[in-house]
Amino acid sequence: MSKLWEKGDHLDSRVEAFTVGEDYILDRDLVPADCVASMAHAVMLASIGILTEEELHKIKSSLVGIIKAHEMGKFEIPPFDEDCHTAIENQLAHETGETGKKIHTARSRNDQVIAALRIYGRAALLKIQNAVVDLSESLVRFANEHKLVPVPGRTHMQPAMPSSLGLWAGSFAEELLDDLMLIRTAYELNNQCPLGSAASYGVPLPINREMVSGLLGFGKLQSNVLYVNNSRGKIESIILDALDQIGLTASKLAQDIILFSLPEFGYFELDTRLCTGSSIMPQKKNPDVLELVRAKSVTLHSYATRVKGIIRSLPSGYNRDFQETKAPFLKGLKMGKAIAHIMKISVDNIAVNEDRCREAFTPEIYAADAAFELVQKGSSFRDAYRKVGKSLGELERLDPAEAIKKRTSTGMSGNLCLDRVNKEIIEVRNQIQAEERRIEKAINNLMGFSVEII
Repeated sequence: MSKLWEKGDHLDSRVEAFTVGEDYILDRDLVPADCVASMAHAVMLASIGILTEEELHKIKSSLVGIIKAHEMGKFEIPPFDEDCHTAIENQLAHETGETGKKIHTARSRNDQVIAALRIYGRAALLKIQNAVVDLSESLVRFANEHKLVPVPGRTHMQPAMPSSLGLWAGSFAEELLDDLMLIRTAYELNNQCPLGSAASYGVPLPINREMVSGLLGFGKLQSNVLYVNNSRGKIESIILDALDQIGLTASKLAQDIILFSLPEFGYFELDTRLCTGSSIMPQKKNPDVLELVRAKSVTLHSYATRVKGIIRSLPSGYNRDFQETKAPFLKGLKMGKAIAHIMKISVDNIAVNEDRCREAFTPEIYAADAAFELVQKGSSFRDAYRKVGKSLGELERLDPAEAIKKRTSTGMSGNLCLDRVNKEIIEVRNQIQAEERRIEKAINNLMGFSVEII
């Protein structure tokens, strides 16, 4: 067995360890994606006479075997092979002899890596979108169940105006749907087939790049072969930037839940199944999972920054620096999904203490409402504002539920418009499912069975 680039020279073992890095470990996740891409490439090679039908059948049989072995945890990628691409080609050569050595015709490890990352990224982004939609749906459900539970709205962390848990939860549901717009844009940029670009400059063979793109179910072919390699890292960074927005939303949501569950607030009580304890204080019930969401959102942000830093000053064409963008990309995809998933579990298990929510309403929280009452009686707002401000001690404790019901304009606590949010959730979920079915059909037609990319 040999490395794809080997020509008889022997690499210094220290250089080998440094250049391989953790690729052989990371690439365990990319085996199905690379096998699927290799199969599409092989079909195309057969169409232009590089492979015979018999050779194509041998390659397909071997690739299917590798996928099955991978699913059972039996396909190894030794450090000597450097990555999954070498390990798979070496296995093909071992099983099919000279036939396996033909698979790399008209492609470089460069476009091979990009193809595997895009196929994997595509599958991961669909799962992430589903997880974010699930979280948004949980928040809408929470908002509906508690839409008239009053809670003080705050500015500068101080009680400000009457609000509700429905308004609070609904705000995050809508924010996540906006975040999804970025994810979907990143998905479309990623959903371009890079194969056939080779090492940035194509090959002098009549390859059919459109065929490969169609076989793999890509949305489009990425045309310019130099741009294909120049977009490596950039598209990954765009995806990570979009995921960073999910992290920002989740971090604020986690912080609010932590704050509202403090004994001093007492609006929420966290399920004990979501909390850890202290090694020294028996009474502790710690919201560790939510604290880690805050911290991991920063880690997710750092992945995007890291990738952009690596590619920022690179010249056109392939550079080995790109290798260092793989780890933050793969880890970022996993972290984005995990954050969305854990926040859904958290929201689904919040117990609301309605009495404590009501008790938090002190008379001064109705100050602005009192000013608007004067406005309705003919006063200018500025005069009403000053009059109320000089007589705060005369404000009365009102019914907070009635206060939030009076806010009936679009999107306010008395008119949350959750039906609109639900409609958007349904539309987005239907789009995701249609895309999943389209890609599954393409891969099924190519491989003859359903392949779990992730």
